[in-house]
Amino acid sequence: MSSHAWPIDEAPGWDVAAPIPADFRLASGETLAASEVIGRLHGPVEGPLVVVMGGISSGRFVGQWWPWAVRPGGPIDLNRVRVLAIDLLPGRTDPGVTITTHDQARLLLLLLDAIGEVQIEAFVGASYGGCVGLALAETQPDRIGHLVVISATHRAHPAATAWRGVQRRLLTFARDTGREAEGIALARELAMTTYRTAEEFDLRFAATPPEQAGGPYPVCDYLTSRGDGYDAVTSAARWISLSDSLDRHAVVPEAIQCPLTVVGFTSDRLVPIQDSRDLAARAPRLTRLVEAGSIFGHDAFLKEREVVGRALHDALGPLYAATSNTPFTPAREFAA
Repeated sequence: MSSHAWPIDEAPGWDVAAPIPADFRLASGETLAASEVIGRLHGPVEGPLVVVMGGISSGRFVGQWWPWAVRPGGPIDLNRVRVLAIDLLPGRTDPGVTITTHDQARLLLLLLDAIGEVQIEAFVGASYGGCVGLALAETQPDRIGHLVVISATHRAHPAATAWRGVQRRLLTFARDTGREAEGIALARELAMTTYRTAEEFDLRFAATPPEQAGGPYPVCDYLTSRGDGYDAVTSAARWISLSDSLDRHAVVPEAIQCPLTVVGFTSDRLVPIQDSRDLAARAPRLTRLVEAGSIFGHDAFLKEREVVGRALHDALGPLYAATSNTPFTPAREFAA
């Protein structure tokens, strides 16, 4: 089994779907190959609704990619709230489209309308998901009770666009030469060098030379393992579309009228901490800016359980207090 084959969903739920109207057009004027938006509800049948979205590799099975955060008794507590997650680009076989974070927000609205949800009590978005949350809040602020963005901000940094641009060209070249799986693996290896930090690599890997030039160093073996089998997670076309979507992302912070929590990490090279500070400074209804250090860089939203868990628990605390006779307890530790 590939190291990227998803495990059994650790947050069991049920699928929901909404048809995509025949006249639905993306901002680019293009249409989607898929005929419906598919999401998945987790948790109790009734209760406050929290939308959760992650990076471009994530989807509706939130218990697969964020199991420590979304679970009964966890920071996003499935005993107290319902959670909705969606597939970020409907149809894995889509030939590739130009899609924006605002388009993704519109697709989410189709699903929310179909299941009769007028308002989301909270939206928790990490990485790309945070960008979608900001896009939704810019256009539909009355539909979000509280927005939490982690490792995401209001714009794409030019350095991040540069790294992702190389990945897209690599994916295109590999696909067009009939070596898509190899190109996806190499693009994933390159991406991992931007998700993580030099400090982490220095701690984990010795500079042990191979016997001959061209052989793998220990850090190269690690990157190869991260790319191996990644074509089971995404196609080149899907990756190109969502990567490009990140680089088109732009919202006006002053337009984010709902309560906002921003979580950023000082080592994140894809989303520099200064951009998180800028978003927080300009947003009219900032609730809290959380800054933290981490050796994990952009992947800190996946790895830093205590920092992220505490921020989530504090942001969602009012929801928990409203849905239980048990007094709300402040967060302590979410490393379990």
